[in-house]
Amino acid sequence: MMHAFPAESPSLDFAGTLRVRRGPHTREMLDSPKSLALWFLECGITDSEVACAPSDLVEAVELREAIYPLVMARIAGESYDEKALSLVNEVASRPAPVPQLTASGRRIEATVQQALSYVARDAVTVLSGPEVPLLKECANPECTQFYIDRSRGARRAWCKMDPCGNKIKAAAYRARKRAVQA
Repeated sequence: MMHAFPAESPSLDFAGTLRVRRGPHTREMLDSPKSLALWFLECGITDSEVACAPSDLVEAVELREAIYPLVMARIAGESYDEKALSLVNEVASRPAPVPQLTASGRRIEATVQQALSYVARDAVTVLSGPEVPLLKECANPECTQFYIDRSRGARRAWCKMDPCGNKIKAAAYRARKRAVQA
């Protein structure tokens, strides 16, 4: 898989497609229409690649950049940015993918607009649902991935143990070793 899905929520994972958001070297995972089509497929929104145009990629990035501040505001207990809120609601109001029953099982095909609607609807559900108090951002300062902390006691600090948790734990171990040797 080219893309990562640590949040187990399409909208939270979509917001995380711009990696190292606050670092000096951000990494754009949606760098082409093909990567967007692949994201929809790997996320499970569709069962086959969606034909994406450059204009679809621009719209997808706009949606991602609207979802990100909404999640940050929700985590911080702040008011939503009205422009971001309006965009997410507008995209969510569009038709979503419709699963079809076939002789061989379930099949989902979608247009880009339907797939983006699916992501926006998930954002509405996540940001208005009962798990809002469990929303977190990864504690790795280089990572800006969101997740829902369903761990026992809600003490999870990283989006995933590999790579973020391992990286932080290894750095802490090395720091302790240096302190003992000094």
